[in-house]
Amino acid sequence: MRFTVCWLGLKSRAMPLLRLLFSVLLIGKGDSVCRLQGSAQPPELAQDGDLVIGGIFSFRTGQDYVTNTFQSVPEVRKCKNFNLREFKFAQTMIFAINEINNNPEMLPNVKLGYKIYDNCGTMDILRAALALVSGLKGEIRDDNCTKISHFATCACLSNKKEYPTFFRTIPSDYYQSKALAKLVRHFGWTWIGAIAVNNKYGLNGVAAFVQGAQENGVCIEYSEAFSSSDPPDRLQRIIEIIKHGTSKVILAFMSHREIKLLSTALYKQNVTGLQWVGSDAWITDHSLTDSEGHSILVGSLGFTVSRAQIPGLEEHLRELLPSQFPDSQFVRDFWENTFDCSLNETANTQRKPCSGFESLQNVESQFTDVSELRFTNNVYKSVYAVAHALDNLIKCEDGKGPFSTGGCKGRPVCCYDCIPCPAGEINSIHCMKCPPEYWSNSQRDACIPKAIEFLVYDEILGMLLALFSLLGVFVTMITTLVFYCHKETPLVRANNSELSFLLLFSLTLCFLCSLTFIGRPSEWSCMLRHTAFGITFVLCISCVLGKTIVVLMAFRATLPGSNVMKWFGPAQQRLSVLAFTLIQVLICILWLTISPPFPFKNLLLYQDRIILECDLGSAVGFWAVLGYIGLLAVLCFILAFLARKLPDNFNEAKFITFSMLIFCAVWITFIPAYVSSPGKFTVAVEIFAILASSYGLLFCIFMPKCFIILFRPEQNTKKHIMGKTFNNDIHH
Repeated sequence: MRFTVCWLGLKSRAMPLLRLLFSVLLIGKGDSVCRLQGSAQPPELAQDGDLVIGGIFSFRTGQDYVTNTFQSVPEVRKCKNFNLREFKFAQTMIFAINEINNNPEMLPNVKLGYKIYDNCGTMDILRAALALVSGLKGEIRDDNCTKISHFATCACLSNKKEYPTFFRTIPSDYYQSKALAKLVRHFGWTWIGAIAVNNKYGLNGVAAFVQGAQENGVCIEYSEAFSSSDPPDRLQRIIEIIKHGTSKVILAFMSHREIKLLSTALYKQNVTGLQWVGSDAWITDHSLTDSEGHSILVGSLGFTVSRAQIPGLEEHLRELLPSQFPDSQFVRDFWENTFDCSLNETANTQRKPCSGFESLQNVESQFTDVSELRFTNNVYKSVYAVAHALDNLIKCEDGKGPFSTGGCKGRPVCCYDCIPCPAGEINSIHCMKCPPEYWSNSQRDACIPKAIEFLVYDEILGMLLALFSLLGVFVTMITTLVFYCHKETPLVRANNSELSFLLLFSLTLCFLCSLTFIGRPSEWSCMLRHTAFGITFVLCISCVLGKTIVVLMAFRATLPGSNVMKWFGPAQQRLSVLAFTLIQVLICILWLTISPPFPFKNLLLYQDRIILECDLGSAVGFWAVLGYIGLLAVLCFILAFLARKLPDNFNEAKFITFSMLIFCAVWITFIPAYVSSPGKFTVAVEIFAILASSYGLLFCIFMPKCFIILFRPEQNTKKHIMGKTFNNDIHH
């Protein structure tokens, strides 16, 4: 029987791919997992052998962002930059394989080969993994693929029920996360932010850190995640969160790719003064010194694996020549970059030509430096772990094999049952809480983003509120049209037509401002909705107050010798409305200047979802706006109540009294309902209060007049109004 071995050493922490990666594949018969359609991608470095070991490393760390439409086969992405640490990992793997091949005590009569792929993103990882798997003769099943990793530290991989064939030569992140939490507490940093790479490595690492931080009295201001393959606006959103955050200490649980992108973006926007706490994936990565944002990361703290020595590795690295890998574009690029020359004599370049036989013996670089062999030693140990396992497997006798049947082939047996973790936690060595903005899925094996909830137009509640708002606008416009077409009639002129039209305009704004409360809260919408509401309602109540004062003054003017109307003529009426409104504008300006409303993710109301709402910023500002509206409404109600028994031709005061009674009742009941309503229903209560009070003013003040104008035109005459006045004078 012939074995084909594939060990994949991968820098990326993309945990969902591990069923394809870090694999020792024992080929036999069974159901195939998948088949590659088309030709497989050729490896970057390769050597034939009886047992082929495969590896995937990130020789390059950058790529231009591309959105794949999948209407055609995605092209191989063009990678850029150099990551010499990853190239050293690959050469260490080759060095270990050569050592084993030259050792007669290990795998006698068996030659190890290798296929090593380069990648710079999740898409390339999948492509390389499938190329390795597709290059094998036979069918592949997941349950006979043993995974060995030198760098995958996600605590989730310790779950033997989900990953029964996974092994590694590096400790779990569970312990690193707990240690980082204690480190943060040791320095007295109790208010920090957390940013992770958006995969199981980052999310589970942050989850364990958050749990440990809470146990040590450390509070998390925000917890965000992104990946190097995300659209640019995702990274920009995180930059804005950091800029507006108040914490100056940030935990970065991510790979070198993400921290390069993050630090460069922060550097370009001049965001400084931050203390970084890093995971082992990047805290000792020397390639970061070449990045544009390296200065941002100076002084970072974290833990890393112990340092080791590998005899003979330095000589192996310094003996590298392009002729050893004639098909490798990366080796050519590396050689040209190291010696600042060109291997291609026909290329149009200003560099001097290379012979390809230059020596690395006297070159000092990150590639040839062996003083800090940390993860490199894990690569070395991983190759030897595979070799020892295969050596034992080949040498074992039938009936004395390592499997439960005593044979040399078999399947792992699960000998235990897992007790599901509580909601909000995921299975690992221990149950780990998900980060604040994540929740466990139904299988309790992954943290997924919580659903974000806010009042939207496409739900029934949002539709109904928007419908009544637009209906109010329509009815107000119809009323305005009726008044405008009959503006010369005695009824319209007797009830102060100028203030009536201004009141109708303000009511239209009141109905429209309720629409700003529906939809996803943003910085502008949060500021607009409360200030627009406050100013339009004060404008509305000021008009009603002006009409009430006009009624009182007009009656006083009918008394012998009275000239009070000259003190409250049209000019004074306009000024009073303007003055009352300007006071509210001043309150709103102070509110927006000192502590404006802002969008806020409420994580406490519900466990499994996030309520996106507008935080008031300053509660004093909000209640000052509401209190000023209430003060004007009460004053208007008192004056209208005093004028309710005036002669019939001035009985508008009765309608104003009733409208103010409705207005005050609505807003008095609003306060307890607003405070006690959960989530998006708080917004719905506020919209309902706005609509109810607006409809009350519209119907009570204008509907009786519209009824007379449209259906009782005989009462809309000067004679009728004067007749009422004369009869009332005689009666009194």
